[in-house]
Amino acid sequence: MSAGLEIRSPGLGVSIQDDGRHGHRHIGVPLSGALDPVFLAAANGLLGNPAGAAGLEVLLAGPLLQALDAPVRIALAGTMGARHLTVAGAGRAVPAWSTLRLQPGEQLQVGSPCGVGYIAVEGGLLTPPMLGSRSTYARAGLIHVVTTLPCRAPLGFGERQNVALGHEDGPIRVIPGPQDDHFTAAALDHFYTGPFRVTRQRDRMGLRLAGPALAHNQRGADIVSDGVTPGAIQVPADGQPILLLADCQTVGGYPKIATVIRADLPRLAHLQPGDEIRFRAVDADEAAAARAALARRLSDWLAGARPAQAGGDPDTAVLLAANLAGAAVRGDDPHLWPD
Repeated sequence: MSAGLEIRSPGLGVSIQDDGRHGHRHIGVPLSGALDPVFLAAANGLLGNPAGAAGLEVLLAGPLLQALDAPVRIALAGTMGARHLTVAGAGRAVPAWSTLRLQPGEQLQVGSPCGVGYIAVEGGLLTPPMLGSRSTYARAGLIHVVTTLPCRAPLGFGERQNVALGHEDGPIRVIPGPQDDHFTAAALDHFYTGPFRVTRQRDRMGLRLAGPALAHNQRGADIVSDGVTPGAIQVPADGQPILLLADCQTVGGYPKIATVIRADLPRLAHLQPGDEIRFRAVDADEAAAARAALARRLSDWLAGARPAQAGGDPDTAVLLAANLAGAAVRGDDPHLWPD
């Protein structure tokens, strides 16, 4: 049975994203992918999907989706709720960090996130990959203009829910450089004391900050263009930093004062105009430890997911995996069920 979601209303700032378009930066194709891969992985994990399976990223206002000829199982992650509308017109609120099953003809109206939110479907969205990824990159025409999102019919798993998954507070951690030698000592001091304010100039490519002007030294504000990556912090001649995000270009000609570590990149997705941030320098060892700690926190969060409490069928996946009678064997052990 084929399954799909009809887009009855597209929302605002909604795009298909997965774990990114790897292996093409040498020909000028950006990485793209989810601005917050942790939240995407959380939504996918509630459904049993791979962490980077394609889903919908919501930046401003969520879409109105309707199941077509087969049920569709959906998970929400982020600070946004939704409303489940039955064919008869009845509705109920659906919290984030949970799953639900849309029957044919039923609709889901997704709200507006504070930051960024994700809508995942069991099995992932099945739009055709482009250059090895389903991620949207509109500037290069890597985009599917569709009214229907193909997916698969769900398996027999019960619904899941979990507590909200947040991000750490405190300064954004960065690795200094690679062109921090283009700045005066006073500029470096200003950069690490801040604060900097997020301006309204922001999109998936990057965001501009406003704060103490960071003066360049005699080396100047221009370099021979070299590679840039999400998290790089460029500083043009006006001294105001530009923080690059997932859709950033692959090369740039402004000196980079620092680069945000991988573990803190998801935090950038949730910055809003007017927010204030500070930066703290770390070394490669601390950056690697922070990334490992984030992976453990996500793993622990997924392990803590529990069956949804709002009625419905028992969660057979949980029941089969549980030792319900002391030393009893697991019901999902394949060795117990010979062909």
